[in-house]
Parts: sequence; C-alpha cells; structure tokens
Amino acid sequence: MAPLSPFRRIDALRDYVRACRADGHRVGLVPTMGALHAGHLSLVEAIGRHTDTVIVSIFVNPTQFAAHEDLDTYPRHEAEDLEKLASTCATAVFAPSAGDMYPPGFATSVAVEGPANGLESDMRPHFFAGVGLVVTKLLLQTLPDVAIFGEKDYQQLLVIRRLVRDLDIPVEIIGGPIIREADGLAMSSRNSYLSPDQRAIAGRLNHVLRELAEASDPPDIAEAAARQALLEAGFSEVDYACIRDAETLAAPDKQTTRRRALIAARLGDIRLIDNMQAR
Repeated sequence: MAPLSPFRRIDALRDYVRACRADGHRVGLVPTMGALHAGHLSLVEAIGRHTDTVIVSIFVNPTQFAAHEDLDTYPRHEAEDLEKLASTCATAVFAPSAGDMYPPGFATSVAVEGPANGLESDMRPHFFAGVGLVVTKLLLQTLPDVAIFGEKDYQQLLVIRRLVRDLDIPVEIIGGPIIREADGLAMSSRNSYLSPDQRAIAGRLNHVLRELAEASDPPDIAEAAARQALLEAGFSEVDYACIRDAETLAAPDKQTTRRRALIAARLGDIRLIDNMQAR
C-alpha cells in the first residue's frame, strides 16, 4: 500500500475530519513525535478497534524541550514513518510545521499541576507545560472522540487525563500497554542513541524495575535497593526509583488501592524511563 500523504495545514485537517464526521465516523488520534517503532504502531492498531478514522500526528514539539536537550538531534524519519503507517489502520497523518503550530506572536501557555508535580517535573520542570500545550492544540485541531497515549510515559498519561477533565475537552483518553524488546527494555525512539555497550546495560532497567514492583520491603527500603542496583548495573545516575499511588502519583498511604513502580535512570547523556504495576 502506498504511504499516506500527510496533511500539513490545520484547515485541511479540519476539512478532512469534518467530512469523516459527516459520514458518521468515530475519530481517533495517535499523537507522536515520529521515529515510529512497534510501540507506536501498537497504539495505532489499538485505537483502530475503537474508531473508524485514525489520525496519526507526527510533530517534534519544541515547547517540551529545554535549551540543553536534544530537540535538534531528536530522530526524524518522516518517509520511513509514512511507510510503516501504510501497513496499519491509519487513515490520515497530520505533520504540521513548528511555524504553523506556534506562529509569530504566539503567547499562550498551559499550566498543569496535580499529577504533573514531582518525578519528571523534578528533572524537567518545563516538560509538562510543553506537553499540555501541544496536546491541547492537537485535541482542538482534530476534535477526536478518542486519543491514545502509551503507558511508558505513565505520568504523562495521568497529566493528560487530568487536563481533559479540567478543561472539559470532550475526548476519551485511553492508555496503550508498553511494548518491550526481548530483554524487557521498553521501546523508545531514543533507544537509537544507545551504543552497543550502553544497550547491554539498558536491558537491566526492566529487571530492576520488576524487583522494585514485586518487593515486599517497605517502599523506602525497596527504592534504595533499586537505586543501588541500577548504579551497580552500570547506570551513571538515577533520577528516581519509587513506588507511587497509581491514580495520583502521590506517596502511597492507607487509602491507596493501586500502586505503580516508576524508574528514570541515565546512561551518560541518554535518559531511560520505565514503569509497571506494583504489588
């Protein structure tokens, strides 16, 4: 099947969505930053089970990158992405320019708190404001019935669910399960940065995470053990290794019914994250 020709302009995308709705279609959105892998494609197939029209956005969002981060070097492979999407149930691709998304004079921001506080925000204080802004724009541009986000970015998923509830955006947000490599490493576009030696160490992340999730020790003891295990495995730095309430990301208490283990660790300049349900 021939690759889809992406929509570049917001008005053309809206005309497409309007026509789909006129035909009675239920519309789904899969937001991505491109460099697609099997994890992204699983989200496309998953949302296809809920909708008739599946729009995949490809946009490397500058507002979620700090000045010292990898915006300029983030992998961009649009031609390959379009070829991969041709074999899925995707019906349209939206690939706008930064200039169209943030035209001259753009002056609006989105502030997010609640589940956005701590963890990723401690390391990247700019991040969720940028995510909240671009997701709000994408949802208003496509007006989908359903949008899907991968559970690998678990905190992001909770932030977006909070965002759409608080702003009364009429869209259902669903999560897609983490897709893993054979050794358990969560698939990520940034995995392509890893050298062979770093890739061998990276496979240990999931094993340490599983030990943390299944630990019977008190959380502070289990978390300290996980941090030490990551350093002994060869990670250069551990940003966090923790057990949190799965609904709020607050520290667990007597009211907590579901818990989540979350880890972020670094191999040199490369930062890896992962999470799973905890006991």
